[in-house]
Amino acid sequence: MAAAQATVLESIDSMSVVGLIEGLRSLPAHLHLLRKIQQHFRQHSYDLAVLIDYPGFHLRVAAAARRAGIPVLYYIAPQMWAWGDWRVRSLRENVASLAVILPFEEQFFRDRGVAAKFVGHPLLDRPMGRDRAALCDELNLGAKGSVLGLLPGSRSHEVRRLWPAFRDAAIRLRHAEPEIQIVVAAIHGVHYPGGDGILFLRDRSHDVLAASDVAICKSGTTTLEAALLETPMVVAYRMHPLSYAVARRAIRVSNIGLVNLLAGRSVAPELLQRHVTAQNLVEAVHPLLNRSGEAATEQRRAFGEIRDKLGRPGVGARVADLACKLVA
Repeated sequence: MAAAQATVLESIDSMSVVGLIEGLRSLPAHLHLLRKIQQHFRQHSYDLAVLIDYPGFHLRVAAAARRAGIPVLYYIAPQMWAWGDWRVRSLRENVASLAVILPFEEQFFRDRGVAAKFVGHPLLDRPMGRDRAALCDELNLGAKGSVLGLLPGSRSHEVRRLWPAFRDAAIRLRHAEPEIQIVVAAIHGVHYPGGDGILFLRDRSHDVLAASDVAICKSGTTTLEAALLETPMVVAYRMHPLSYAVARRAIRVSNIGLVNLLAGRSVAPELLQRHVTAQNLVEAVHPLLNRSGEAATEQRRAFGEIRDKLGRPGVGARVADLACKLVA
C-alpha cells in the first residue's frame, strides 16, 4: 500500500507481537497509535477503512471506524476458528466486508453472521518460479551437499526463542554430514549469535526456501510459502510460557502449522515449546534430507493438495473489487 502512495501514519513492524505477555509489553505503544488513528477518523473524511490482519489491534480500529461512520473492509481474517470465537461479535458489528484467505473460513464466518468472501491466498500472487540451480549458484551454494534452510521468524522475540535450537540442530546435522550447507532467513537489526560458517540472507525468506532441500520453519505463513515452493519442512514454535498456557486452553485445533491444518492431517512434523530442542529437530529433519526419500516425497504430494485449496491468482484484484463495491 505504501508503494501505491498510501499515507503511512506509522510502521507497526517493531510493534508486531504474538502472545499474551508479549502483547502486554507493547500495550502502551498500541494505545498511543490507536488514539492517533481515532483522532484522524474525527478530523478527516474517509470513505473506507481497509484493515489488514493484526486482529488484536485492528478489531479496536474497526470499532473506532464504525463509530466515526466509516465502513470497514477487513482483509485476512482473525483465526477465530482456532480460538477466541467470542470475538466474532466484534466483526459482525463493525465490519462491512471480510475478505478471507483460507477456504474453510468463508463458511465459518457466514454461519456467524459476518459478510465473508473467500478471495484466495495472497501468496498465490507472488512469483514462485525462480530456478533453484541458478539461485544456488548466485548464493555460492555448491551442488554436492544438501541445503538446510532456517527460518526462525520475522519478529525479534521469535528469533530469540527459536534461534538457539535451530542453530544447534543445524550444526549437529553438519557434523554428521559435513557437506550440508546452512542458510538463514534473517531480519535486519537482530543478532544471531554463534552463526559462524552459516549464510545469512536478510529479508529474503523466499530465496532461502527456494534454495533449500529442507527447512526448519517457524509456524505461520512461512509454512505455506514452503509448501508452494515444494520445500519439505519441520515446523516449530515457542512463546512465553504463560502465553502458551493461556493459548493451550483456548485453542480448538489439533495442529498449529497451516500446512497441516489445510491438509487435514499431520503432513509436516510439529514441535512446540519445550519440545523445540536441537536433538528433536535433528531427528525430525534427518529423514527429509533425502529429496527422493519417502518422507520428502509424501510431503510434496500433500503440498500439491494444499496448493489446489488456496484458490487462484488475482487475490489483490478481488480484494480491490470488494473495496470498490463498498465505496460505490
